[in-house]
Amino acid sequence: MLGAQIGGRGLSSTQRTDPPYRAIAEEIRHRITTGELQPGDRVPSVRRITQRWGVAIATATRVIATLRDEGLVETKVGSGTVVSTPGDREASEIPAAPPAPRAARTPHDAMNRRHILRAAIAIADVEGLDAVTMRRLAAHLGVGPMSLYRHVANKDELLTQMADEVFGEANLPEPGPHGWRAKLELIARLHWQLCRRHMWLPGAVSFTRPLLVPNMMAHTEWTLRALDGLGLPIVTRFREALTLHALVATLALSLAEEAEAERNTGVTLDRWRAMQRTPTAELRSGGRFPLLAAVPEDTVADLDGLLEYSLARHLDGFAALVTERRTDHDAANN
Repeated sequence: MLGAQIGGRGLSSTQRTDPPYRAIAEEIRHRITTGELQPGDRVPSVRRITQRWGVAIATATRVIATLRDEGLVETKVGSGTVVSTPGDREASEIPAAPPAPRAARTPHDAMNRRHILRAAIAIADVEGLDAVTMRRLAAHLGVGPMSLYRHVANKDELLTQMADEVFGEANLPEPGPHGWRAKLELIARLHWQLCRRHMWLPGAVSFTRPLLVPNMMAHTEWTLRALDGLGLPIVTRFREALTLHALVATLALSLAEEAEAERNTGVTLDRWRAMQRTPTAELRSGGRFPLLAAVPEDTVADLDGLLEYSLARHLDGFAALVTERRTDHDAANN
């Protein structure tokens, strides 16, 4: 992980312990528990929360998710998010019993693993990976939490299958572009697109405990094949595949940290940059950091440009390794 967020910001201890979404959720919770909002009454929508409290959409979404997880609100077709009835709240605290076998087909029977995975991915895309719980997912799908265990054994398996589902979104061309370098550029950019689309993805992938699932393994196998014919040992090829992904994942973690900071503070990146403009200008114009002052302001925010630069410099170095191995091989045969 980078020592500092690129284009992001650190959180103060106060912000970490009391993020805005909790304070907003507490205010709405108080209105519900005191009876100001009655069962069936609409609660502020995501749009209304962003307008009234001046927070980001991600923060407002997390407010509603928190209240839903507590069983205080529910989403009804045609009514939006409303205060749940006391009976529903009590029932939400008790895990549903495993459904009995039924002969007739119902919507619950129609639910399959992919349906569950896509719903979990949708939650993670908006609210972050920590928001994906079996209870939250069950509420999103409108089923009892225990019914999910017919399709996934536990949360760890759910997260693994989510990552594999996302890697399955990328189209791996066969045989792909000509030349090993073009192939490695293609796979790296595909992974970057996946991480941009699903910012939680780098946090779900481990290098020390790799996920042995088919779609992710297909990406690794494709990368290993891209290095065929270079005379490299399989260990070197495998390390190159891991290094390439690590390069992408490290930058992508900055995106994930920024999304989390926005959810926790309610401050968008554009707004944070506007707040920092004056102190930054003072530092840049003070003469102490003349080289940093010469760097265009938009360079820091250009993560796509940083990826392309990092990828190009890494592949330059790998090309030197390939050339060296070829030279050694030719010398040994002459």
